[in-house]
Amino acid sequence: MSYSDSIADMLTRIRNGQQARKTTVAIRASKVAENIAKVLQDEGYIASYKLIGEKVSERVISVELKYINGKDPVIVRIDRVSRPGLRIYSPSGKLPKVMNGLGIAIISTSKGVLSDQSARQLGVGGEVLCLVA
Repeated sequence: MSYSDSIADMLTRIRNGQQARKTTVAIRASKVAENIAKVLQDEGYIASYKLIGEKVSERVISVELKYINGKDPVIVRIDRVSRPGLRIYSPSGKLPKVMNGLGIAIISTSKGVLSDQSARQLGVGGEVLCLVA
């Protein structure tokens, strides 16, 4: 099965998993998906993630979802911004602020995949992958 947009697939699986109150979701592994999972974990939106599988073609990322008081999902909103048909780039001075700084934007920069706050501190812009709140 091939996906035209693996990032949108990842975000949809997380969104659907939280709506169904799942503890973990499996996501098709890629470098970008792994880097997004790392940013989500570092920022406290997911409990943890781990890479499962030996063969590169069969690898999956197991994401442990996080809930407030065991019932309400930590992630209220998770939306794809830049997509294959319409890439959205932003310089460091114009990176989006999500919910006045309560959420994060995940940016693909020359220094790697970073949160908007980290990208501002490093003074780099890039492709705005998604918004998380």
